[in-house]
Order: sequence, then C-alpha cells, then structure tokens
Amino acid sequence: MSKINLYQILVRLFGNTNDKCVLNGSRKENGVGKFKDINNTALKKLKKAGISHIWYTGVLEHAIVEGYPKADIPSGNPQIIKGRAGSPYAIKDYYDVNPDLATSVKNRLKEFDQLIERTHKNGLKVIIDFVPNHVARFYQSDKKTKGVIDFGANDEVSNLFSSQNDFYYLKEDLVLPQNSGCVLESDAYEPYIEMPAKATGNDQFYHQPSINDWYETIKLNYGVDYQNGRQGHFTPLPSVWSKMLDIIHYWASKGVDGFRCDMAEMVPVEFWGWMINNIKKEFPKLIFIAEIYNPDAYRTYIHQGKFDYLYDKVGVYDALRGIMQHGNHAGVLTHCWQQLEGIQNNMLRFLENHDEQRLASKYFLGEPHKAKAGMILSATMHNGPLMIYFGQEVGEPAEGASGFSGDDGRTTIFDYWNVPTHQQWRNEGRFDGKLLSKEQKGLQQFYNNLLNLCQQHEAFYSGQFYDLMWSNQHEELDSHHIYTYLRHTTDSCFLVVLNFDNEHHQQCTVHIPKHALECAGIAQYNTFKITSYFGETQPPIHVSSDKIESEGISMIIPPHDGIIFKVEKG
Repeated sequence: MSKINLYQILVRLFGNTNDKCVLNGSRKENGVGKFKDINNTALKKLKKAGISHIWYTGVLEHAIVEGYPKADIPSGNPQIIKGRAGSPYAIKDYYDVNPDLATSVKNRLKEFDQLIERTHKNGLKVIIDFVPNHVARFYQSDKKTKGVIDFGANDEVSNLFSSQNDFYYLKEDLVLPQNSGCVLESDAYEPYIEMPAKATGNDQFYHQPSINDWYETIKLNYGVDYQNGRQGHFTPLPSVWSKMLDIIHYWASKGVDGFRCDMAEMVPVEFWGWMINNIKKEFPKLIFIAEIYNPDAYRTYIHQGKFDYLYDKVGVYDALRGIMQHGNHAGVLTHCWQQLEGIQNNMLRFLENHDEQRLASKYFLGEPHKAKAGMILSATMHNGPLMIYFGQEVGEPAEGASGFSGDDGRTTIFDYWNVPTHQQWRNEGRFDGKLLSKEQKGLQQFYNNLLNLCQQHEAFYSGQFYDLMWSNQHEELDSHHIYTYLRHTTDSCFLVVLNFDNEHHQQCTVHIPKHALECAGIAQYNTFKITSYFGETQPPIHVSSDKIESEGISMIIPPHDGIIFKVEKG
C-alpha cells in the first residue's frame, strides 16, 4: 500500500516539439504529440519522481475538424467542434482512440495498447477518462465490440422521453448559437442539421443552446425524466446502462487500471452503484475517481455510488486558492476537513488540472513557488490521492492565446499547441531538464521530494491526522497565516507547519497538547527530539514532555512554504 500520486498528461501536448505555434494553427502547422512520445525514459523519470498513476487525458476518440480520409475517418463539422483539435470531452467513439495521437492511424489502438504495456513495465498504473454524461453531436463507432448497437440507433425519436431511448429529444430542430465552434473564414463546411434537436450536454432541454452551453455535445439518457420532476425510471434497465458497462469492460480488459469519471454527478448515482459493483466483480482493483462539485452529494456518491475517490475542489482547492491568492484566513482549512468527517481519505487533492488556471499564470499566483505551502498541505493533510498536472512541477504559466480557449491562464484542451516549460524538461525526448533554469530545477526537486516523502512514509498514506490549531490560539502563533497539524502512525510522528504569508518569514511557537501525544502513541516519552525532515533545515530541538505542551516549540518558517518535522523520542 502507498499513496496514489496521479500525474495528468494531455497526450496531444505532451510530446509536441513545436516551439513556434501559430494562433488557431492546424495539425500540420502546430504539430501534435503522439503515444510514442511518452517513452520509457519519461516513464522512468516520473516513477522516480514519486508518481504512481498516470492519467492519460484525451485518449478516447473525440470530434476533430481535420479527419484522416485514408483511414476512413471523416473530417468533422467545425460548427459543432470547439477548437481546431476538438474537445477531449466530445466523444465520437467510446471504443476507439484519438487518431491524432498515433504515428500510424490504422494501428492507433495497438499503439495505445503499447503505451499501457510500457506504463505497466515501468511500475505505473494507467488512468483514462470515462465521459458518461454526453457524446459529440455526431457519434458513430466503427470500433465497437460485436453485438453493440450505437447510441441512438434504435431510439424512437417521436418519444421526447423514454428510458429505452439513448438521447432526449425536443420538438424543434436544432439552432446553433451564432459563431459556434471553431469556424474560421477560410473553412468550407456544410451547415450542421439536427432534426429533431437533442438535449444539450449540460442539461439544456432547449433547441437553441447558447454560446456558453456545451452545444457541441448531446446529453445521454440514463432513465431520468428531467422535464417531469427528475423522476427516475430504472426498471427495466435503461439502454444506456448496459452500453456503458460494456465500454468500461472493454478498456479494463485492455489493462486500464482506473477511470476519471467526467461530471459524474450529472449521471444518476443509481447507475454508478450498479456499474461499479458489477465491473469490480471481475476487476476488483479498478479505481473510480469522480469529478464532482456538489458537497451535499459526496457521501451518496461514495457509499451508494461506490466511488473510490472524489475531487476535493469545492473545499480544500477553493480554500487554498483564497488563502494563497487573496490572503484569506488559514483557519478555514479546519472547517474544510471537518465538513468531510469520515470521508477525508476519499478526497483527491490538487492545485492544477486541465480545468483550472495554472499556479504560475498571471491570473493566479504569478510565481509558482508561492504554492509550496498549499502543495505540502494538499499532499500531506490526509491519505487520499494527490494530482499533479504536467508542467506544474516546472512552473508552466500558460501565457497567451492559443486559439479557441483564448488567454485565460489555462493550458488549452481545444487547440494544437505546446507547453513551453514542459518542452524544456522534455528536451527532445531526453527528459533530462537541461534546458530548465536553476529556479525551475529547484521547483521540480521540491515536487519530487514531496511526492516521494508521501510514498515512503506510512504516516502520509495511511496514518492519522491531528489538527493542532485548537491548541495554538495564542500570540506566539499567527493563526491567520500559520496552519499546523500532526501525521502519525504507531511507528512514526511528523509535525507539519505551514506559512501562508507570501512576504514574510513567520517566527512561531507550536504547542502540542497531551491529547495529541496520546493519539500519536508517544505520550510516554520524557523528552522529544524535533528535527526538520522536509523543507528548510533548522537546528534540532530537544524538549521535555511537559514543556512541549506548556511552552511549545519555537521555529521560523519561510514565506509561502512549510517545514515537516520528525517527532521522536529524545
């Protein structure tokens, strides 16, 4: 057993070597990364850096503008495709992979199989997206397994709702918003026609979706009648349920180890409980991670839906963003974990992913090292997984506009583009980081050390958590900026002290009450030795058992950083 450290890779961008991409550039102009670019050297380096799982993003075949006619893959209609490269979440074929990612388009599935094998040989697990709520406006599978019927093929389109229809139908024809998709002046295209209109992916039951809707996608029907009080019709099983179970089985049979489930809360929890329970009978070690943003539904999706882990976005991520960026009170973190009582270890923590702004962007912190305290907390506060987004560890700022996504502080998921700081680490496939600056190398080493710490010490992947803030409301500790806690097992105890002040060192005194020592199983010691184990080195502290509570331990913590101390018998 060890901690899951998940590294998210947008495959399309990971291996792209072009450093002179042009705005709205085509595949030929800007280039695209391939499965083969994630080579043994890269995987070995990631394993050494403390990564345990890789989330390969954008693997499933999705709608793209530029097809591959020689491989019988037609071009897509740009009116219903966001960006020249298309959204990885507008799935065109659940049984196929994105042809852009293959060196030989006709052998694309074999190339992905080889990536799975390569990943496993290097001691890493494979996670891919499962996008259950919606599909591309034009869905057609040419790789589906024998006996599988395409979504919508047998629908009775005259029934606006039927649990045996795969889609929801409207009375009117579809009217796309003005300037939809990635239509450029030079594009020649046929108007997209949908008669009758189907409900749009983000639960829009209107034939004229807006420019802010997921107009490029169609909502799938799991038996919930949204227009009649969201009534569930689950007996007999809706058609979509068995089709989705087959899809998960298909990828699990290929060796995929888990699924990051897109917008899981938009799919009824009854389906998740049924599907996950069934698939784990054959593949008990599969893991399921839910992208979910409704805290009121967390326990339902864990206990009834059978998810292993949930996004901790509306909670620790939002709290840390407010603290790091806006100087909010660090005490809100205590409230965060209290709200998750009993499910803290089911929460996946992160500070970056493809949906969020880069830490180093001008829209967030501007300087990546200012996230160190937040990263230490995300990694060590509980036992759940930690996620890193490729380029985060070398300070990628996502500067400038790439095309459809604009200049918003995010690395584009819609365009053929590059990730400059990642290219510096990649260094033409050597993955030696020789092109990185001294500061970037230092940041990368910080991440590597932190992730390995969490992998190597039981206290951080299966230990107990003790919040010390209740016993440290005194003048010798600035509770607005300092947050401190213990992580412990029966064999070891660590003290984590974090400083969220972006400008100043904090001199503080941390008191450890007798109750905390008892919980950590070390109350019987007469003296303690406190040594800095991670972060800035400080002289060892020797303190008696009575004084560790009454007088506390004095220390200096650097700005926007933290120190992890080992607490042991003195």
